[in-house]
Amino acid sequence: MYEQLQQALENQDGPLAGRSIRIARSLRGGNSHTAWQLKLHEGSLVFLKCASSTDLPMLVAEAEGLQRLKTFLDPNLVTVPEPWYVGPCGGQSVLVLPWFDMGSGDQSSLGRGLAQLHFHSANQSSGKGFGWDQDGFIGRGPQPGGWRHCWGNAFIDLRLRPQLDLARSWRQDNEPLSNLLEKLRIILSGHRPSPSLVHGDLWSGNAAVLSDGRGVLFDPACWWADREVDLAMTMLFGGFSPEFFTSYNQQWRLSEGWENRFQLYNLYHLLNHANLFGGGYRRQCATQLRKLLVSV
Repeated sequence: MYEQLQQALENQDGPLAGRSIRIARSLRGGNSHTAWQLKLHEGSLVFLKCASSTDLPMLVAEAEGLQRLKTFLDPNLVTVPEPWYVGPCGGQSVLVLPWFDMGSGDQSSLGRGLAQLHFHSANQSSGKGFGWDQDGFIGRGPQPGGWRHCWGNAFIDLRLRPQLDLARSWRQDNEPLSNLLEKLRIILSGHRPSPSLVHGDLWSGNAAVLSDGRGVLFDPACWWADREVDLAMTMLFGGFSPEFFTSYNQQWRLSEGWENRFQLYNLYHLLNHANLFGGGYRRQCATQLRKLLVSV
């Protein structure tokens, strides 16, 4: 595969044109790919994500998301890797990114930069509303495209309902949820956020601090949404410091009632994990749905 990759890199225009691979070191990969650190002959390092040929649309969507985030980020606070190559290679699909040296320092710049991403994109929205131009991915799960001008319609129609439809294969109670979804639609429609460009899959494995103190974001599942969906996910699995949240709020304070909306937004990610991995995620979803049926 590396001979084909070498040929692909040599034949494309960009940062890797004419440069050759010296060493490939296997890294810990994700659920849908393998990962490698490539050392080039002149000594520089690059990151290689390798997936099956059928997963090329997933890598293309990731590369596009990185490019869109870059449009609104302040590079002095937060950066994203620039996609250097994405395409087929040796019967597989690859995404090549620059290598970043990551540390575990203060997350203040990460929080401040995320707030600025949300704020600046909200002020330069395309006017289409909430959504994305084409179907995408949340991990290996589907993330439908489409647009809605009302936030409640966007989150219910494009995010929550599709995951609940997938969950029919394992849900035990089979209790109708149509009334619940309509009530949630009304609640979220009354929230009235501005559309912001969001990372979309912001758990601690997709964000870090660089050795120079700046934040870095990667592996996005971008769409135009309520900015709170990013903040909600940072609290779902942990890994973000008090300084991160403080610096975010200093830039753009969250709206009243965010705690209740966070629980609803994270139901989307729990359902996606339950549909992909099963196990305890299914029990968490069932518990959350029972609570919503009683409280809403």
